[in-house]
Amino acid sequence: MPITALKAKPPLDLPPPYTLVTLRETGDAFAHACRIAPEAGAGTLVHVGRFDLLEFALVLEPEEPLARARRVFFAGMAALADAIGAVSPPVKPLVFDWPDTILFDGARIGGGRLGWPADCAEDAVPGWLVFSASLTRARIGILESGAAPASTSLEEEHFATGSEAILEGFARFLMVALDTWNDKGFEPVAAGYLSRLTLPGKSRLDDNGDLVIGGEEEAMLRLPLVPALDEPAWLDRQARAPRL
Repeated sequence: MPITALKAKPPLDLPPPYTLVTLRETGDAFAHACRIAPEAGAGTLVHVGRFDLLEFALVLEPEEPLARARRVFFAGMAALADAIGAVSPPVKPLVFDWPDTILFDGARIGGGRLGWPADCAEDAVPGWLVFSASLTRARIGILESGAAPASTSLEEEHFATGSEAILEGFARFLMVALDTWNDKGFEPVAAGYLSRLTLPGKSRLDDNGDLVIGGEEEAMLRLPLVPALDEPAWLDRQARAPRL
C-alpha cells in the first residue's frame, strides 16, 4: 500500500511523501481527513494544534479490497508504538489492548482509529482510508496525583521530547512498515503489532483483520476487527480525546 508522493514544505520534519495540513485546536483531524481524502489524496497528514492532545490523521490509498486493506490499521498502530518507544522513558512497557487502545506502563495514553468510505463494499477497492490517532499530552482537570489511575499522559510520564517528535517518528516508521509489506508481505507487519498485544496465547491476524486466538491443540476464538473499529474503546467522543 504505497503512499503517493506529494510536494510540500511542512514545518514539521516529515519525509517528502507527506503533505501537512494543520488545524486549529477546535479542529477534528479524523473527520477533516475523511472529508478531504477524495481530493487531497495519499500522504495528506492532518494535525491538530492542541496543547493537551497529539491528534493526527493520515490519508492512504490502498490497492486491495476493503476487507483486506483495513489491515493497514495494524501497520499504523505498530509504527506509532515504535515512534513512542523511540522517545519514551526507558524500561516502561508500551502495549495494545485489542485492537486500538495504547497502554503506557499499564495506563491508557491514547489509541488509533481507521476510517473508510461508507458506501464501499467489502470486496471493492476503497478510494481512500484514513488512519488516525490521539495521545494525551496533559490530562486537563486531573489535580491530584493518583487520580484517574486508568489513564496517563506524556507530561506525567516525563517524556524528554515534545509530541511533534512522535509524529515525525510515526511518519518514518510507517513508511518502513509499508515498504516491508510491499517487499515481504503482511506477516512481518502483523508481527510488529502482535508483539505488543496484551491478549494471552498464540494469535494471528486473519486476511480480513480479525484476530484469531488459539491453534491446532486448543479452541480457537475470533475477535472481529470491524465492530471494534466502529466503537473505539479508548475514545471519549464528547471530549474527542482518550478517556480519563
